[in-house]
Amino acid sequence: MLNPLHVLGSMDCRLQVFKLDATDGNLARTYRFAVVDFSRSKSYPANFVCMLPAKVDQGKGKIANVFGTLFGDRSLELAIGLLNEALKSESDVEVKTEIERRLKLLDPKQAGLVECSLCKKPFRPPKMRKYKQHFCRECFRKRFAVR
Repeated sequence: MLNPLHVLGSMDCRLQVFKLDATDGNLARTYRFAVVDFSRSKSYPANFVCMLPAKVDQGKGKIANVFGTLFGDRSLELAIGLLNEALKSESDVEVKTEIERRLKLLDPKQAGLVECSLCKKPFRPPKMRKYKQHFCRECFRKRFAVR
């Protein structure tokens, strides 16, 4: 099987993660994932290729980011491979959590799943609600059944 990290022949692509603290007093942190090529150089600014987007186009229609234009049809498998390799080598718990979140965003089967407020099972709701409780069909029937 072809190694997705060596898709472009001589490129040795890896991810470099940057934690950015919010400057407006908010406690939220943002994470930036830079795709770097270690065959060019060992230091960061010289080996920069592009930024890894949170959502990767899957080859349908117009390509909206630089990552998609550089890696084309294999951009999804390369993004998953890069995130899996970064997950194995990362030691920071917060960064691992962010990598797992991004892997879930890339997996189309897990995208859009919410957790039931009662039984905690993941399910796909018929429509997304903001600031509401989500109930799966079984729990909805149990809770709101006509008595």
